[in-house]
Amino acid sequence: MTQALRGADIVARSLERLGCRHVFTLSGNHIMSLFDAALETKLDLVHVRHEATAVHMADAWGRLTGEAGVALVTGGPGHANAVGALFTALGAESPMVLLSGHAATWELGRGGFQEIRQADMAAPVAKASWTAKSAATLGHDVAEAMRIATSGRPGPVHVSLPSDLLEERVESNAIVWPDGLNGSAGAPLLTIAVADAVLAAIAAAARPIIFAGPQLSGPGGRALLAHLEAVTKTPAVVIESPRGIADATLGAFGGVVRRADLIVLIGKALDFTTRWASGRGFDPAVRVISLDPEPALVDRAARELRERLVIGCTADVRKAAETLIARAAHGQQRDERWLAEARAAIDDRPTTWASIASSSPGRLHPAEVFRVLRAYIERDDDTVLICDGGEFAQWGQSMLPVRRRLINGVAGAIGSSIAFAMAAKIMNPAAPVFAVLGDGTIGFHIAEFETAVRRGLPFVAVLGNDARWNAESEIQRREYGKERMHGCELLPARYDQVAAAFGGHGELVERTADLVGAIERALASGKPACINVMIESTAAPTIGRG
Repeated sequence: MTQALRGADIVARSLERLGCRHVFTLSGNHIMSLFDAALETKLDLVHVRHEATAVHMADAWGRLTGEAGVALVTGGPGHANAVGALFTALGAESPMVLLSGHAATWELGRGGFQEIRQADMAAPVAKASWTAKSAATLGHDVAEAMRIATSGRPGPVHVSLPSDLLEERVESNAIVWPDGLNGSAGAPLLTIAVADAVLAAIAAAARPIIFAGPQLSGPGGRALLAHLEAVTKTPAVVIESPRGIADATLGAFGGVVRRADLIVLIGKALDFTTRWASGRGFDPAVRVISLDPEPALVDRAARELRERLVIGCTADVRKAAETLIARAAHGQQRDERWLAEARAAIDDRPTTWASIASSSPGRLHPAEVFRVLRAYIERDDDTVLICDGGEFAQWGQSMLPVRRRLINGVAGAIGSSIAFAMAAKIMNPAAPVFAVLGDGTIGFHIAEFETAVRRGLPFVAVLGNDARWNAESEIQRREYGKERMHGCELLPARYDQVAAAFGGHGELVERTADLVGAIERALASGKPACINVMIESTAAPTIGRG
């Protein structure tokens, strides 16, 4: 006699078959059958306090591991809470899957409980978005979502799971179980002919540069890009920040870009972050090569650039980089003068940063904070650094080393850092994890300190507290004048005490001399920690020309 399984059991067992270990979730009516089904698997349900956190954790898991992170939320308002966070994952090219409970199929169009058009809502911020139609094929839906998320240009995928399909029983011989990820078919491979043409264009250029997309900031991506830079003698950078080529991480890179005569886009869209390779920040005659997994983005580059696009080709990003590296030995070799000049600009930091100090009693300058923190980031190769949005975190991005790092990404949204820190700690419990964020940012998900305490996930949040939404205040100052700055004030709240109230560790720092002791005590506590550093308000750093 065959054994009938619920749709929920099919989903849970399919996730397990596909290698999923952790599901980042928040409970709700539509998905309680999945909570029940998880008992028969080895899935770890990481239960959080807001649906966006579940998505952010799945996003971080995808970026840190290259595997598809999985978030599970209930339908209706739970799904709506989760969708906004997909935008951050989409901009970061992060492989992840959002599984949302859904009103029963027989309720649709009849005013069912929490009935909304969930797939339509998620579609603009996902690579793909659909509603499951059959209980027997739920495993196939899950596998297809994970395949799409990890193939081509990685990104988030959404599937809604109607509650009646999750409760429906299916005979075992009718279940369509997933057979792995079906090869995770990606974009075409870069041909040798095109690779040689790209390398010839690089060799012929006087000042070429390479822009890579966010997916090469993930596992092995930066090392691959560094190898490509070394063999082509061409400066190569990841464009992963909403500030694009003005990213604080890139130092005085703007001056390098202005002089470039060839830009090679490897999996990097021609968009606002690259300033469309046009305008006063670029040589008007600069030529562009676009290698991208999405034909539509190659076509867009052709429309934007016209005759300035010298090569446009659809290709898998990592394999394209590997092919270029392999073929570089057969081509003309460049000298290293341009690369050395460009790298000096990227590494450039004002000498004043070594001694800059706050002029406000009881407040630190951000540079003082990161001069101290740098030693802690550098002392363990496994350390994960998280920099959320805002002016304070921009100082962190500029002054701290880029190794295992997550930032808020091209989307420019803030608030993900605590979720990222928890996911990083689950991925590698022994790794030190530091999150850099501002007092505006921490308000989004401060309740997740309870999650971190409950789950035993110690990390150190270094919070810059200037009692204002400083990025927006700086916009007001620049655009409208100091006398029109208003509406962005916050209280100098004791966020350290909030973290302690949740069972974590809290520190208040008002003097540079006290920061080392605060960090040491936070690390020694073995708890999720918030170091509430009172800072003076200052704009994000600007370096050199650009």
